[in-house]
Amino acid sequence: MPDQLKSSDFTPFLNQTFRIRLEGTGPIDLELVEITEAASGQSAAAPGTGGRVPFSLQFLGPVSPQYLIQHTYRLEHEQMGALDIFLVPLGPEAGRMRYEAIFN
Repeated sequence: MPDQLKSSDFTPFLNQTFRIRLEGTGPIDLELVEITEAASGQSAAAPGTGGRVPFSLQFLGPVSPQYLIQHTYRLEHEQMGALDIFLVPLGPEAGRMRYEAIFN
């Protein structure tokens, strides 16, 4: 349940692979490369989030000239299971697209 996740839920999986499976193509692996919480004092926990501090995740895709469009994708991780997460492409980095997911 993405609305109940906290940044600390992802910390053990930093630098690990999350897989996206799309119809008509092979799986796409994204590497979780950054976890950032909102700066303290900048944004308090949103009402109804159980005290969750907003945070973002950044992923790097595979080396490829193609990239995923802004969309909700099912990311699979062998320990976390499957999560539906809205990803936004930020731009290429060394031939790999950087993606961001924001949790308010």
